[in-house]
Amino acid sequence: METVRAAGSLRERVREWRGAGEHIAFVPTMGNLHAGHLALVRHARRTAARVVVSVFVNPMQFGPAEDYTSYPVTLEADRAALGEAAVDLLFLPGVADIYPDGVEQSTRVAVPGLNAVLEGEHRPMHFDGVSTVVAKLFNLVQPDSAVFGEKDFQQLLLIRRMVADLCMPVRIDSVATVREPDGLAMSSRNSYLDAVERGIAPQLYHTLLDVQAIIEAGEHDYTGVEQAARAQLAEAGFTPDYVSIRRRVDLARPEAGDAALIVLAAATVGRARLIDNIMISIG
Repeated sequence: METVRAAGSLRERVREWRGAGEHIAFVPTMGNLHAGHLALVRHARRTAARVVVSVFVNPMQFGPAEDYTSYPVTLEADRAALGEAAVDLLFLPGVADIYPDGVEQSTRVAVPGLNAVLEGEHRPMHFDGVSTVVAKLFNLVQPDSAVFGEKDFQQLLLIRRMVADLCMPVRIDSVATVREPDGLAMSSRNSYLDAVERGIAPQLYHTLLDVQAIIEAGEHDYTGVEQAARAQLAEAGFTPDYVSIRRRVDLARPEAGDAALIVLAAATVGRARLIDNIMISIG
């Protein structure tokens, strides 16, 4: 596996591959890799001749009270895992490479609507940081396809919308959420959980399973189900931000006849703010 830090070196290698007609798949990450990330890499490896992975902790997507300065960094372990996964190139840009005039002076990419609901409501400007850095990375890597996880479902929809709106020639693939044996969705922030909190954390997934079962059994009082789920999380020891049943295609509130739904949740236990979702199918 080749490791590059400079954009020029990255582009030189990509030009070689593209000149040879090789499909390039890209997996952007913030590092501290776990089995969920590696599932994205395996998908990329199956679908492309060349695989590029980036590790970049993006300051623009963190709020002032969030964990940018303490976000877990495990570069040597990440490098070893990516080498074993047969990644062709690891891209390690610095902040100055992505934001040469500083974060505050950078041009920003915003995806209206999707950037302001659910996670966007609770983390203002977060998704503008995500869409901006992904657009920059796509311009640097110039992949044919890019792979994202369904755990961050709102992010996945937002990236797909951005790619369509900006006419980017990148196919966006998705991979199902990878879970621990007890159901907890794998996340870099799970490392914040102590032993007691780790015992509580799977209840987020099990609460969403309860919502799925209730809705698929025919309940139409979505607001009541959401309220009951938030109370269930609070009783388990979480501080819930939201539990919300949405239309899967665009995260709008469901209307009569909508059959493809999703329930999304965010809740904090200890230092860890966890997100998760489960698909719901009616009929």
